[in-house]
Amino acid sequence: MEHKDIYTFRDAEREAGPVAFQTMLKPAGSTCNLDCHYCYYLDKAAQYGGHQAVMSDELLERYIRQYIEANDVPTVTFCWHGGEPLLLGLDFYRRALELERRYADGKRIENTLQTNGTLVDEAWCGFFAENGFLIGISLDGPEDIHDAFRRTKGGQPTFARVMRTIERFRTAGVEYNTLSVVNRLSEGRGAEIYRFFRDEVRSRYMQFLPAVEHVVDREGAARPLIVSPDCEGARLAEWSVTAAGYGQFLCDLFDEWIVADVGQCFVQLFDATLAQWCGVQPGVCSMGETCGDALVVEHNGDVYSCDHFVYPEYLLGNIRETTLREIYRSRRRRDFGLAKRNALPAECLACRYYFACRGECPKHRFETGADGCRKNSLCEGLYRYFRHAEPYMDYMRGLLAREQSPAWVIPFARSRMGLR
Repeated sequence: MEHKDIYTFRDAEREAGPVAFQTMLKPAGSTCNLDCHYCYYLDKAAQYGGHQAVMSDELLERYIRQYIEANDVPTVTFCWHGGEPLLLGLDFYRRALELERRYADGKRIENTLQTNGTLVDEAWCGFFAENGFLIGISLDGPEDIHDAFRRTKGGQPTFARVMRTIERFRTAGVEYNTLSVVNRLSEGRGAEIYRFFRDEVRSRYMQFLPAVEHVVDREGAARPLIVSPDCEGARLAEWSVTAAGYGQFLCDLFDEWIVADVGQCFVQLFDATLAQWCGVQPGVCSMGETCGDALVVEHNGDVYSCDHFVYPEYLLGNIRETTLREIYRSRRRRDFGLAKRNALPAECLACRYYFACRGECPKHRFETGADGCRKNSLCEGLYRYFRHAEPYMDYMRGLLAREQSPAWVIPFARSRMGLR
């Protein structure tokens, strides 16, 4: 991959400004009670010796202290991730909250946690509600889509268990959003999936992430090995969404949202798109000009620039030897982030929608541009989505410029689509 040596005034401003970054902590590593077909994290167990991963109390304290001290902002958000982070049990998180309070130093502390939703009981719900956790719950859509890939290690379906957890969340007053993987079974069902989340799950904050993975087969293994874009000889995984299918999915999803739910339901990609149209930070790393502001901290203290690049060649350091602040300020971390822009092919930089797309996530760069630089394999679909959304984004930008609610786009959208 060719990296152009470009360093802009905006890059320099960011480097000179206050330190502000997020971390995704993996206190149980890749340990999980599920065996999801498309999970790119399950294979990390082999990278760490194949043993059951548990972050020690000593390392947990070191991480919490370093993370809070490193951020020069009034609010610090902890993101507990996995694997399945609930496998560590309630006492682990009670200790974590005690340490957060001990080292807060006047800063506001917030907590988010991503779970597959199969281990949640009333005790967990009470803990989350009492301590103000925002929970991300993984659910791919209606039962047939979700259960096709998200099964236990014994091959059992999980949809019913996740839906029971969501009902528990509502009863207990736990704030939650949904995270969904858009895979090949999602194609052609965007409108149906959106209505499912809005009407049955009653999710008001939705994230949809495309599954585009390359794999190599392993003799005698039940599932292929998911590899980085740098791996030669890999093939496209059979569960991957196609570029055209992803584009149509987003357009169908958008058409359901824009005529009825703007301001009521929030879809991360649509919010980020509007932010790009208005020239403000999108809040989604995949649509930023550069990346590397969401570090991953493993159970043993290893730090990486991105959740999708936890491979030995991308290791930045370990918090036992180097502080998080130093790791974030390192040239290696900075260069990784700049490569998101600097390694793009010229055709991407010249695209009319580059300001919105920014090349999307580097982990999806499996194709090659005319100048030999790697190109996002979802390009066709993303272009179709941005072109489709453009009139509505223009209209909402105008509303915001007049200090009016973006929800006022709904009558315009209904009229444009011929709806009463």
